[in-house]
Amino acid sequence: MKKIKEGIFITFEGIDGCGKSTQSKLLCDYLIRNGYGVVYTREPGGTKLAESLRNMLLNPRNMISPLAELFLYESSRSEHVRSIILPALKAKKIVVCDRFSDATIAYQGYGRGLDLKMIGDLNRFSSAGLTPDLTILLDIPAAEGLKRAKHLKQNDRMEKENLSFYESVRRGYLALAEKFPKRIKLVKTSGTIEETHSIILGIVKRKI
Repeated sequence: MKKIKEGIFITFEGIDGCGKSTQSKLLCDYLIRNGYGVVYTREPGGTKLAESLRNMLLNPRNMISPLAELFLYESSRSEHVRSIILPALKAKKIVVCDRFSDATIAYQGYGRGLDLKMIGDLNRFSSAGLTPDLTILLDIPAAEGLKRAKHLKQNDRMEKENLSFYESVRRGYLALAEKFPKRIKLVKTSGTIEETHSIILGIVKRKI
């Protein structure tokens, strides 16, 4: 296995339907084939408890208030970081995560309208201050992303939101990319899956 000096934490972000799950898995496959130690995980999820919270959060039959939703995401992250992510980084592995704290700012902050400072504070507490080394933000127009998500028929609770919600979430992501340009790399998804993967590989290779 190829050795790296320290663990590297890479996250994938974007609105529903942007292709982040596909692209994050393609990246993992590439890294594994090339001899890197990789841990692939997702939010919410990663541990038994966090996956249970994921099922609760995404179940379309559940009615959850915005503040309760926020606390559930943060609880899931706290368990996830301490049980999965930090141990993997300590073992000098590359951790690839499908969503992390940026998603909470975009969805619960910009989408739900909750206080951004409060979310920032909760993110820091729940993640033990952990910040990704690199974030790949896959950008797609909100209408197209929503159309793709519905085509996949995943039918989770978040995907039942309307176009206005996703436009707000996308604005949140773009604001984050503008605020943290060294960490967050914006990748347009207008090309093919293979073309987008190639762009992502170029970004990741420069990082590792």
